[in-house]
Order: sequence, then C-alpha cells, then structure tokens
Amino acid sequence: MLRVHFTAEDFAGIRFAPRPAPLQELHAALTAAVTQRGGPLFAPWRGRILRSLPAASSPLADLVPAGRPPSFLDVIGHTMPDSFEQIRATSPGLVRVELERVYGTAPVPRWIRDLHAGDEAAWHTLHRAQQATFETVLAPVWSVVQDLHREEFTRYALTVAEHGVAAALTALAPGSRLHEGVWEWSGTAPDRDVCLNGRGLVLLPTFHHPAGPLLQDTPGRPAVLTYPAGPGLPPTAGTPVVSAEALAAILGRTRLDALRLLAEPHTTTSLARALHVSNATASSHAATLRSAGMATTTRAGRSVTHQRTALGTLVAGAWPP
Repeated sequence: MLRVHFTAEDFAGIRFAPRPAPLQELHAALTAAVTQRGGPLFAPWRGRILRSLPAASSPLADLVPAGRPPSFLDVIGHTMPDSFEQIRATSPGLVRVELERVYGTAPVPRWIRDLHAGDEAAWHTLHRAQQATFETVLAPVWSVVQDLHREEFTRYALTVAEHGVAAALTALAPGSRLHEGVWEWSGTAPDRDVCLNGRGLVLLPTFHHPAGPLLQDTPGRPAVLTYPAGPGLPPTAGTPVVSAEALAAILGRTRLDALRLLAEPHTTTSLARALHVSNATASSHAATLRSAGMATTTRAGRSVTHQRTALGTLVAGAWPP
C-alpha cells in the first residue's frame, strides 16, 4: 500500500500538472506494451507498437533489465528536450548509484558502462533512443493525449469546486481513501510511506495505464504523483485496431452507433430518435459511455446534452466506418 502523508500546508500546495509530460507518458506506454496488461483492445495495439519500434529504441530496454528503471529517468518535463535536459542534469553520483542498483551483479551492456562513467556519447545514445521511441509511439497521437489531459484537468477542478479536495483526490483512484491526513492507495507494492512535510504534491495523469501510481519523491521538491486516468485505452496512430464486428461485440451495436452519433451534441431525446430506441435506453447508453470516459453530459435546466470526448473520438476512429 502507498500512503501519502499530508500536512495542512501540503493540502494547500496540491497542484494539477497544467500539461502532460511526454517522457512519463512514454514510460507508461512502454510499460503497457511489454507487460501484456489490458483487454481485447490492447493486444493489436501492443503488437503494432512493438513491431514498429526502430532499432534506435533498443537501448531503452537495457535501462530496465529487471523491470526496475533508474530513478533519474523520472522527470516531469513538458517537452522531450526539456525532459532530457532534466535527466542530463542528474548528478554523476546518483547516475552511478541507480545504474548499480538496477543491474546489481548482472552483465552490463557496454553503453551502460559508458553511461556509468559519464561518457557523452552514451548520453547521446539515451537521448536518441528516447526521441526515436516518442516519435514512433506517441507523436502521432500527442494532440489526443493533450485533449485527454485537459479533460482530466477540468474534471478534477470541477470536483474540487463542488465537493472539496478530499473528494477530488479519492476520485482519482477508486478504492483509495483519505483518512486523518493520509491518502492510502491499496493494492500497490512495495509497501511505502511518503511524508510530504510541506512540499506539496503535483498530480499528473497518464492515459496508458501503468502498473499503478508512480510517486517521484525528490528531497526539497514537491512530490509528483503520476496516476492512471480514464479507461486506459492506448491511443493509436489512426490505423484500425479491431474490426467493427469485434468492437460491436465489446460495446454493443447500439452503443457503438451512439458513440458515432455523439460526434455532434445530442439531447437524450434526439439520441433516442436517431437510434430508434426509448429515451430511457438512450440515457442508459449515454451513461455507460460517460462512465468509460468516452462521453460527457451537461445539464441546462431540465435538458441534458451528450457529446463524445477525445477518448470517444479516438475509439470511434479505431474501426472503419
């Protein structure tokens, strides 16, 4: 279990990252690709990503010989160049300690030994690997990730305004709880306590479902919590992920049609009319899509309007029309 200990000052210092962090999102995507997590929508995406990785990406695998990346890779930059600059600014001592930790007594690739020694060519190898992997995995869909981030930012802000910080925090992680100043995430390993001691906390969503929350705890700086947001559907580069028949089996034919229709705003009545179903059935389909993060519902008086989200648009583009 992860336990984050807050002071009153820490609650006042909670911030939501204004933009996604490309390197953290890339780490999450690679984790999702190699750990074989996820449902039927993930398998074709995973295979396509792993087949398309360029040769220049291979050094990244050397950095996680046992699934334990060195901590100096956990930086929160808003661009890839900014992220690498933060990594490059890591003290040589910490680089050596972390590389020794992740490798132990295992055989070490030559370029990792050079990185341990501070060789500039080895740093260039790392930079080139990160950039090449980002261009392949995330660059084609980065605008979608940015849209999803803005939606998550808005959702958090509205929850804070309506229900308070405690409710907003626990809403980020179903099953977590905030009790006597301690935010507890169950099901995380290893067991860990993090005391903020007035440093505050930065919240950073990721949309590729990592193996759980990642908390970057650097002394003297605000802690950064990267957490899985939304249903975890990996973005695609626009190629069909599964057939229309397979998606219809997953979503249901009528719900799939509803998702297509919600490219434009619809009231419950107009959606029901277009689907040739009752208002109650249309409302149920909209609620299911909303709970999956694929649609939003806004209310104006007694009328409600439904429209699909960026994630819904992404899923809607996952099959040929």
